[in-house]
Amino acid sequence: MYSVCSVGKKKFNDLPFPYHAELELEIATLTNLGSGLGRVPLPPTLAPDPSPGTPAASSGGWVVMVPFALPGERVRVRVFRNHKNFSEADLVAVLTPSPHRVTASCPLFGRCGGCQYQHFAYPEQLAWKQRQVAELLQHMAGVEFAVAPVIASPREFGYRSKITPHFNPPRDERPIPIGFLRQGTRFDILDVPQCPIATLAINTRLPTVRAEAHARQATYSRGGTLLLREASGEVTTNYDAIVTETVGDLKLRFLARDFFQNNPFILPAFTGYVRAQAAASGARFLVDAYCGSGLFALTAAPAFERVAGIEISESSITFARQNATANNITNATFQAGDASAIFAGLAFPAADTAVIIDPPRKGCDAAFLAQLFAFGPRAVVYVSCDPATQMRDLKDFLAAGYVLSAVQPFDLFPQTRHLECVITLRRP
Repeated sequence: MYSVCSVGKKKFNDLPFPYHAELELEIATLTNLGSGLGRVPLPPTLAPDPSPGTPAASSGGWVVMVPFALPGERVRVRVFRNHKNFSEADLVAVLTPSPHRVTASCPLFGRCGGCQYQHFAYPEQLAWKQRQVAELLQHMAGVEFAVAPVIASPREFGYRSKITPHFNPPRDERPIPIGFLRQGTRFDILDVPQCPIATLAINTRLPTVRAEAHARQATYSRGGTLLLREASGEVTTNYDAIVTETVGDLKLRFLARDFFQNNPFILPAFTGYVRAQAAASGARFLVDAYCGSGLFALTAAPAFERVAGIEISESSITFARQNATANNITNATFQAGDASAIFAGLAFPAADTAVIIDPPRKGCDAAFLAQLFAFGPRAVVYVSCDPATQMRDLKDFLAAGYVLSAVQPFDLFPQTRHLECVITLRRP
């Protein structure tokens, strides 16, 4: 059914299963990478052995991870990689399908690495994302806490306002594949003529952009990346173009290449929740510590006396200041902060200040957390696109005396394993 194997037999570790061994198993859960997870008994000759380097299994059996398999399904799989503690396998056949399995709308689903859940009914995608956040809380932070139901995207498809198709260097005169990584590979590009999670305007423009790239491919000595970004109904392919995105009553300008949330349809609810959580702390002042071009700082400004946005990128600070002026927001200021002293010069009293942080996927580094804890704000609203690194950082917040008061996931990325999670932390 799906084949993602990228490992040759000559490189294969054959413990505990030979290359391409076929197994039948029940899928019990989903990993946070979107794969189905099941367990099988090990062969008698490979019973758990405590000696180093020998495959071992818990009392539940040996773990096998299977992309595109769903919880509750019985499946036949083909092993393509053995690790020290688990195996990976391709899905060969679904013997007993989940009642929540649906037909994927994209003909490339299962081959393209962009989506993991198009075969999963959307309400169940949301339920499993909620469950995965709760499991990460428990296993990574040691916290039992009620995770709120995931707030759904207003659009299940056609929501993504930016895509970046890739291509490798041409090998001959045939048109080069332009698209995304093939599932299970690191370098193989799958040709993607249309992307159903991208907006209609992007898909309308995409054939022309692809044709232009094919016409120029003889000039390419190496691979590259194209850009298509829609903002306020217009699609640009220029990395240096200034685009304008509308969020509620605000119009925000930024460079097309810069980071900005790629699901504009959920942004009013998303930013509104962040603002409400920060304001509910009772703080009079707000700091947006990774402010970019001002998304959270400016959408939250009406709820505070004064707002300060801090960002290490000078160009982003310039846009944030321009956006404040253009939207007649007078209580927000922005400054470029040195990474080693990001809160230096901040005049807000910590006991009356809330801080919003939205770090990169890797989470907060130790130096930033040390500065944040030294400042000691009244509350922190932590926005993350990777709940795993967020829960890792949560342990440091708890050790610093903060108390977890809310966990709210948002589904900015339907049909994929990704989500945004907002946690609120307060000093007792």
